Amino acid sequence: MSTMKMLQDTSMLDGGNIVYLEQQYESYLRDPNSVTESWRHYFERLPMVNGQARDIPHSEVRQHFYNITRNSAARRRGPVESSSAEHERKQIQVGSLIDAYRARGHQLADIDPLGRMEKIEIREVQLHECGLSGADLQTEFQTPALYGIDVATLSDIVAHLEKIYCGTIGYEYMYINHTTQKLWLQQRIESYWAQPDLSTESRQWILERLTASEGMEKYLHSRYVGQKRFSLEGGESLIVIMGALVQRASAAGCKELVIGMAHRGRLNVLVNVLGKNPAELFSEFEGKHDDELSSGDVKYHQGFSSDIKSETGEFMHLALAFNPSHLEIVSPVVEGSVRSRQDRYGDSQGENVIPVSIHGDAAFAGQGVVMETFNMADSRGFSTKGTIHIVVNNQVGFTTSNTADSRSTLYATDVAKMINAPIFHVNGDDPEAVLFVSQLALDFRNEFQKDVVIDLVCYRRHGHNEADEPSATQPMMYKTIKALPTTRQLYADALVAEGVIDVDYPQQLIDAYRDKLDAGLTVANGVAVDPEYMEKHHIAWADYINSDWRVSYESRLPVETLQKLANSLTTLPDGLALQSRVKKIIEDRRKMTAGAQPIDWGYAENLAYATLLHHGYPVRLSGQDCGRGTFFHRHAVLHNQNDGSTHVPLRNVFADQPNFLVIDSVLSEEAVLAFEYGYASADPTTMVIWEAQFGDFANGAQVVIDQFISSGETKWGRLCGISLFLPHGYEGQGPEHSSARLERFLQLCAEDNMQVCVPSTPAQAYHMIRRQMLRPIRRPLIVMTPKSLLRHRLAVSTLEDLADGTFEPVLGEIDQIDSSAVDRVVFCSGKVYYDLVQKRRETGQTNVAVVRVEQLYPFPYTEMQDVIARYPNARRIVWCQEEPRNQGAWRATRHRIERILREGQELEFSGRPPSASPAVGYANQHIKEQNLLVMEALALQENSQHTVA
Repeated sequence: MSTMKMLQDTSMLDGGNIVYLEQQYESYLRDPNSVTESWRHYFERLPMVNGQARDIPHSEVRQHFYNITRNSAARRRGPVESSSAEHERKQIQVGSLIDAYRARGHQLADIDPLGRMEKIEIREVQLHECGLSGADLQTEFQTPALYGIDVATLSDIVAHLEKIYCGTIGYEYMYINHTTQKLWLQQRIESYWAQPDLSTESRQWILERLTASEGMEKYLHSRYVGQKRFSLEGGESLIVIMGALVQRASAAGCKELVIGMAHRGRLNVLVNVLGKNPAELFSEFEGKHDDELSSGDVKYHQGFSSDIKSETGEFMHLALAFNPSHLEIVSPVVEGSVRSRQDRYGDSQGENVIPVSIHGDAAFAGQGVVMETFNMADSRGFSTKGTIHIVVNNQVGFTTSNTADSRSTLYATDVAKMINAPIFHVNGDDPEAVLFVSQLALDFRNEFQKDVVIDLVCYRRHGHNEADEPSATQPMMYKTIKALPTTRQLYADALVAEGVIDVDYPQQLIDAYRDKLDAGLTVANGVAVDPEYMEKHHIAWADYINSDWRVSYESRLPVETLQKLANSLTTLPDGLALQSRVKKIIEDRRKMTAGAQPIDWGYAENLAYATLLHHGYPVRLSGQDCGRGTFFHRHAVLHNQNDGSTHVPLRNVFADQPNFLVIDSVLSEEAVLAFEYGYASADPTTMVIWEAQFGDFANGAQVVIDQFISSGETKWGRLCGISLFLPHGYEGQGPEHSSARLERFLQLCAEDNMQVCVPSTPAQAYHMIRRQMLRPIRRPLIVMTPKSLLRHRLAVSTLEDLADGTFEPVLGEIDQIDSSAVDRVVFCSGKVYYDLVQKRRETGQTNVAVVRVEQLYPFPYTEMQDVIARYPNARRIVWCQEEPRNQGAWRATRHRIERILREGQELEFSGRPPSASPAVGYANQHIKEQNLLVMEALALQENSQHTVA
């Protein structure tokens, strides 16, 4: 009975046959002649594309199979199967067994060097579960879908599967829903282990890397007793991975490798991979600090970069990102840095720049930013075409090793399955297996532009730090660890036993490495300096080191040029059918260009971007809903109502213009803002903006603001010109849609580390955006952007305001008021200004001046003094804000205003009383509070708060 006839019986359509069916179809896709004529005839009946077999989902294969077999079951009435038929049936079950090992073999693999992982019984790989038995072990079966064996006894097939899938590597990839990727992995994995071949030179190189890894830790341990270094001991094979990645990436044509990692093993990577001079590291251990540009950070947070020359003679740049102690937050920063570099190269396939993220097992499973970062892996505007993730799996997080406490998944790496990333669990004490998965991971990433995970299962020989005593909480684990030889010792003994190296060779390596450390020589492989290469790839950050925020720049632009740019934004392609409200906005913008209508906020912002493109600066704007704008004001992306296509006017300003990219980001604050920080910190020539949907939500990324944006320059000397647009304003929308927490940003301000602005007119916003790029300064810009002001009838500007003006840190009184009659000056920022002016006009007051402070930090002392000097009779100086007294700008600004007061002048506060919540939730209460603070500021009602601290 033929295989096809056998399968035309629905009694055979069980799980095992389905697996065999899928195996046959995958073999057919690779080579139609690799399957029998009956199978070939069946598969030719499946749907094709242009006459070619297509990689259709297995569900379709199954459905077609069912369609041709469902009627035969009812007709089946035959004798007992012949021995040939029985063999055919078992042939199918062997296929099921093969796939069972592929899918579940990782749970039987010997991946734990401590031998503590619980071994469980996997039913799917039991012979009887597959319809086989011990009596079949000497029977020969065909295995066309198993690489490395064509025909073999069942005993040999099982041994081969055990060797591949149950050795010191546990592979997880069968959940991948792309057949091509699975077949590629099967071919590489199964072909290699059929005939593993590692040269003597490669094995000596592995030993040399392990010697360097262990040697560095022992040297530091003996020289700097008790100092924290977050040792790599127990995970020394990480240096083998990194060395392999550097070599193979360079050979593949990669120009830059950007690395992010936490503290564990960081010093080892700095010295043994990136080539940091050991003498510099020793100086840091001794507390020496020569960098006058930064306050510094601990040695295991420091970044570094270098150039290496590969064996093929090609140069490659290595960069290790600076990072704080907040685990995993550096990963999206690295992704942003890589995307920036890829864009600079025009590297749309991710061939020139590759990200490598090194994680800890507990943090990889525990930190939500890991999931957020994975979610960006294939998203438009954020993809880096695949990241190589390395989990240094110590099997313990600080003092927590019980997996029931640290995670709810089988492995620490299970989160990676959300994007179908293959995962390779490897025993850290088998460095040859480590080398193989390193090469496999890089090749997979380059082949498919997908993320891949190496789970380096190892251990931590010491405590969380070297002063910690781990046996206090993990007595049994550390009893095992203390009895273990090191990875280097195990591997050296194995090579000596096999006759690969002489018995004295391991000690010679140890002595040579220590001699280099004693001499303070660089010990990493291939570190080189090529001035021509550096000149070609170096970014001149020195051009932007400027401590004076008042540095002069040319802010003006001829009206004619501005109108030409404006016309390009409102000249739309034929057939673009706009939604009625959007159409009206574009029509209004044409009137604004002609001077027939005042310019509103959304148009001024778009014009600012157009002028930056005109000056040669690319623009990148990301955030939730930023294409349209949360408040329907920007419309940087126009949507065709007929076919759903889009048109981006700012991508069509002029021929060969710089890139303008606007991205409606994934619904995340932390990872997206970290990504944008990384992007901006790698490129001073691109205007990088992150916009919060509401400013209230920015605190979801507070760690990025605290550890990178506000302090990165001070700690690490890292410049970054990122801009944050945070919608802010009290309009009765409740406590979660009113405040961007201005007070928190002002609290972080010192040493002119960033700028905090609250523009109140379209022209001010326009000039503020332009200033961020036109000045030779790259520092973060924090903007409290408006909501209701976007359409306020008084918040408008003219084309001349844009063309001839500049950003003004302080905007003085605009009404015609006799300055000598003014006895009260009210300072404020943002939307409340218009409430104050309107109320003053209603009441006809002439003794109160209202002044806007548009830049709260760096504080504009000179401009503020000039304003106060205009009113010689002013005795009352008021700070008015919408926020509660304990929030907003008051507490950060009060002492600065007091510094510029004349003798006899008093400063008082007008605003909402102190509150634990940013705003009230009831509209009537909001209106009542808003009216009161305006009345008090203008002295139309007694101020009950001016004496309160």
